[in-house]
Amino acid sequence: MPGHRRTWSTLTASAAAAVLVLTGCTGEDNPADRVGDAASAVESAASRAGDAVASATAEADRRFADITGGLDVKGDVRLGSPAADRDDRTTVEITVRNTADSAKSFAVQVDFTDGKGTFQDTTVVTIDGVPAGDERSATARSNRTLPEDVRAEVARAVRY
Repeated sequence: MPGHRRTWSTLTASAAAAVLVLTGCTGEDNPADRVGDAASAVESAASRAGDAVASATAEADRRFADITGGLDVKGDVRLGSPAADRDDRTTVEITVRNTADSAKSFAVQVDFTDGKGTFQDTTVVTIDGVPAGDERSATARSNRTLPEDVRAEVARAVRY
């Protein structure tokens, strides 16, 4: 993954540095006000990230709720290694194997976590019309820029 992506710890460190710089400033503005503004900006960014994760999770739940008569086939799914695309989003190749005796479709939820195991994002990919005994691949893409040390895992997989 490219080394230019910012992690939450980098953003937090940057915000902390900004707070330290602001507290050392003199002038007409009150330094305490500046510290409060910087802290508010950090909280706002964290809130937006939390909202994006909640939205992605809700969408994944909705998509699986729409599937009726599906069979759990998590064991028939393989993931490649996470990589960054040209838009700095994390992608991972998904390969599904259809062990049924007729063509089936698959819905696969991929969860992205950081190196500490903290949940970062989720996405659902649908692979339609996989012939009996065949494999097909698709690409899962994160909804936002994720840390460099991101990992991907199959959270749910349904064949229907």
